[in-house]
Amino acid sequence: MQQINQILKIFYDSLIQSNKTAAVIMLLLSQMSFSQNPEAFFNKKDLMLVGSYYYPEQWPEADWERDIKKMSELGFEFTHYGEFAWSTMEPEEGKYNFEWLDKAVALAEKYHLKVVLCTPTPTPPVWLTQKHPDILMVNAEGRTIQHGARQQASWSSKTYEQYWSKIVTLLAKRYGSNKTVWGWQIDNEPSHYGASFDYSENAQISYREWLRSKYKNIENLNKVWGNAFWSQAYNNFEQIRIPNQKELVQQANPHAILDFKRFTADEAARFIISQKNILRKYIKPAQWVTTNLMPLHSAVDPLRMKELDFQTYTKYLAEGYDLGQGVQGFRMGSAASIGFSNDFFRPINGVSGVMELQPGQVNWGLFNPQTMPGAVRMWMYHVMSGGNKFVCNYRFRQPLSGGEQYHYGIMKTDGITVSRSGNEYIKVIKELKELRTAYKPEVKTPEALLKRKTAVLYNPDNRWEMEYQPQTNQWDYMAHAGRYYKALKSFGAPVDVIDESKDFSDYPFLIAPAYQLLDEKLTARWKTYVENGGHLVLTCRTGQKDREAHLWEAVFQKPILELIGAEEIYFDLLPVSLMGKIKMDNNFYDWNNWGDIITPKNNTAVWAEYDDQFYKDKAAVLHRQLGKGTVTYIGADTDDGKLERQILNKIFKKAEVPVLSLPEGVLAEYSNGFWFGLNYSSENQEIPVPEKAKILIGQKNLKPAEVVIWQEQ
Repeated sequence: MQQINQILKIFYDSLIQSNKTAAVIMLLLSQMSFSQNPEAFFNKKDLMLVGSYYYPEQWPEADWERDIKKMSELGFEFTHYGEFAWSTMEPEEGKYNFEWLDKAVALAEKYHLKVVLCTPTPTPPVWLTQKHPDILMVNAEGRTIQHGARQQASWSSKTYEQYWSKIVTLLAKRYGSNKTVWGWQIDNEPSHYGASFDYSENAQISYREWLRSKYKNIENLNKVWGNAFWSQAYNNFEQIRIPNQKELVQQANPHAILDFKRFTADEAARFIISQKNILRKYIKPAQWVTTNLMPLHSAVDPLRMKELDFQTYTKYLAEGYDLGQGVQGFRMGSAASIGFSNDFFRPINGVSGVMELQPGQVNWGLFNPQTMPGAVRMWMYHVMSGGNKFVCNYRFRQPLSGGEQYHYGIMKTDGITVSRSGNEYIKVIKELKELRTAYKPEVKTPEALLKRKTAVLYNPDNRWEMEYQPQTNQWDYMAHAGRYYKALKSFGAPVDVIDESKDFSDYPFLIAPAYQLLDEKLTARWKTYVENGGHLVLTCRTGQKDREAHLWEAVFQKPILELIGAEEIYFDLLPVSLMGKIKMDNNFYDWNNWGDIITPKNNTAVWAEYDDQFYKDKAAVLHRQLGKGTVTYIGADTDDGKLERQILNKIFKKAEVPVLSLPEGVLAEYSNGFWFGLNYSSENQEIPVPEKAKILIGQKNLKPAEVVIWQEQ
């Protein structure tokens, strides 16, 4: 990037006598600086900016200035407008009203707040859905999803595209040069929420087009889908319908399901990237473009949206679904929740942010507890420790009407009093000033951290395929991957969740959890990685199928057998009521989710064996040296993750890489020269702060939801 800029600068100097040419070149320089290096959008000295959502269209205009002024006085640095405001921007077809938004942006400028401006595509207005009901999505039961909530439109609707492209273009032209507008958020949590997938006629047509583009002719599709089975063969693409289990008496074709999930993710990405392309025609290079995604929503794939400047995510932890660690964990959520999201989104483009962070108690959970005092502050520092450039609170004022009345804001329902959790945001804002003063840009990442840096390899195809064909009611891909992630974080290991486009050699350790779909090219890359000194960990189910989810016409899991040093593998699954035993180093571990029973080759070390069932004494875990590195195959998936943690600890120890040993729910994270100790557990914990460290915030003895931040001297 630096070389490109130098070349363009030389070219610019040679043409400096032409003002017009110089202007073009400087524009190109500026454009490339931002588009190829998302770090250029942010000042490293800021560490992390803090903002809050505001909805001027939902409040009386008389309140706007008071609210925006208050937001600024409390120390917030940016605000967020417009993602649900289409009906206010265009109350009738072709009759646009942006004056209210002009005023809101002007107020932000007056009080020195940046603005994240949004495209309003998650909420089409009622005049549009009634005039063109074909833009609406259809759920699996065949019901057309009506006006009254959000994300009810079909991404595949050409009619819808005509309308949203107009409103996006007008917004880009109007605010693309506005200096107060910091960046753009496209849509909001792209998804169809509980409806999951679109079965509308628009989607049916687009799915056929997608299949025709992939397979070229119907014979290829029939072969890949195995359509001779159950007489499923098609004569042409027009005969194909989206596979819908609600329409079938038995299991839908798994290959068709996999393709449909790929198609859906492609449609979501096309919808987002098409809006990005419109924005980029009109907005200034210094304005960034992103979208905000739900990390665990498998139907939408962030990896397909790399064309954005960077990506952001939304995160809610205390909502009754995740009970966290210990008796009070439900008030804090899991220590891995923000962490995994940080480590998944950041590596995609090298930059990430959190566009929505829980403000305190919410309204939509399984049950909606009060957050543990300090939890919101701890989450903010967890976001910061993950290298995110900003965090945005959802939302500034608690609404008095609508579907989120019980959803906390920074301000209470009176609009003038700061809420309990709002004060935690304000505390972090004040503490950030101290941290910015202490920031030392010259500090490098400690060598010990670099030695234990680990990549977790992820491909959504694996997740989608196993979601549909789990083979046991206990299989959960994200829980499986999470066991390894949690173990790594207990070691204090830096983690990147990566896809196959990344260079494996950047990481001393590489884990590919349940990598079911692969090809010979990938196994060859793994072998080279290990031979050159990398430490590879493969887990159960890896290599069972090719990229189109076909079993190999060979010995089961043939592509990985030589790599892991095995002759044969078969698997067993136990009922929920029965726990099997595995023995390793004279310790015993429970399992019942999945168990690969392995026959090792003579030169392969057996690290763990099954201790019961008819395959007692058969191998459960293999380890072998290959070139300068090692390969470990872990055949069992447990509930508690103790076996997985112990094996990873053994791998690090054998590689002579020292690790921490943190209690469950306790984290020690590093970013920008700062160490962060975070206590998600329900007990008091002591963080291993070095004696010579300079503690900037907090103390090393932490109560639940407390934080300590230090610098090494």
